[in-house]
Amino acid sequence: MTVEEYFDFEDRSSTRHEYVDGELFAMSGVTRRHNAISGNVYMRLRTALRGGPCRVHFAEVKLRAGRVVYYPDNMVACGTPPTDERLEDAPSLVVEVLSPSTQSTDRREKLMVYRGIASLDAYLIIDQMQRWVDRHWRDISGQWRHDVILEHGDVPVRIGSLEVTLTLDEIYEGVTLPSVEERLRLREEEAAYG
Repeated sequence: MTVEEYFDFEDRSSTRHEYVDGELFAMSGVTRRHNAISGNVYMRLRTALRGGPCRVHFAEVKLRAGRVVYYPDNMVACGTPPTDERLEDAPSLVVEVLSPSTQSTDRREKLMVYRGIASLDAYLIIDQMQRWVDRHWRDISGQWRHDVILEHGDVPVRIGSLEVTLTLDEIYEGVTLPSVEERLRLREEEAAYG
């Protein structure tokens, strides 16, 4: 399937699919926790960037990177918008909230694809089971860096020439995280069912 065929198919489909080099992957539903975290990030970014040149998206706008099309949980783009209203192709920031079924893709495949996007300043991977954010960002020399913010702290993000800070309190506001025992049980179930 070509990218153009994918867009035609996706416009008619009742299920969302991501596209990777000719193959479709159906997207599963999200939990309330996942949705709340993504919503919190959207609201913070939207508030911080309101009135400026950047567009903030929440889950439904596609990101096209060559022969790959994803639906990031959150995305910020600041350059000239593409003519296709369904997508962005030059984001400054991409955010993915981990789900058990997608975490290996988010941490490996998507990380590799996103780091190849010339306009991208930062990629955040947010855990929905504990207060944990993997921050991948491009420094001023163009080199990719990585750090982890956990439990308490700030997540500084450069978006173009702007600096925005998300706190873990903002990201996880109103979210009830599972206990350690519940997280272990869920991980065991995930390992058992692949």
